[in-house]
Amino acid sequence: MTAEIRTSYQGIVRAPGFSIGICCDDMEVQTLAYLEPQAELPPRNALAAETMRQLQAYLDDPEAPFSLPLRPSGTAFQRRVWAEIATIPCHQTRSYGELASSLHNAPRAVGQACGANPFPLVVPCHRVIAASGGLGGFARQRGGFLIEVKRWLLTHEGC
Repeated sequence: MTAEIRTSYQGIVRAPGFSIGICCDDMEVQTLAYLEPQAELPPRNALAAETMRQLQAYLDDPEAPFSLPLRPSGTAFQRRVWAEIATIPCHQTRSYGELASSLHNAPRAVGQACGANPFPLVVPCHRVIAASGGLGGFARQRGGFLIEVKRWLLTHEGC
């Protein structure tokens, strides 16, 4: 990762096989991003420090709760999908079709909203899987390191 891209984060947390970049100001988390593995970046403000603490707590214990101020974003539909995803308990999954049914929409639209989630882990889109029980996609990807991140997260949570 270039130094220019690294400076766009207010902190980076290392995780097994990946890292998590934190974009925030002093008041709200704007986005979290899965990154290829890299060195941790110390927090640049108090909210980044708290976000890093909560992310590390989750990495140590998947039942650790999140209570971060998240910047409102997304369309009305995306926010409905993300709210529904946030109700999926740790150690459980739902299929795209199940979420679509509860939202009276199409599985593909739910998948697109999952891929646009700006707050992975906090809004646990990794808990949404294919109807067949397969992983499905992740962060608008069907392969590569992000699928391995999803696999690790589900294993970490005992799914």
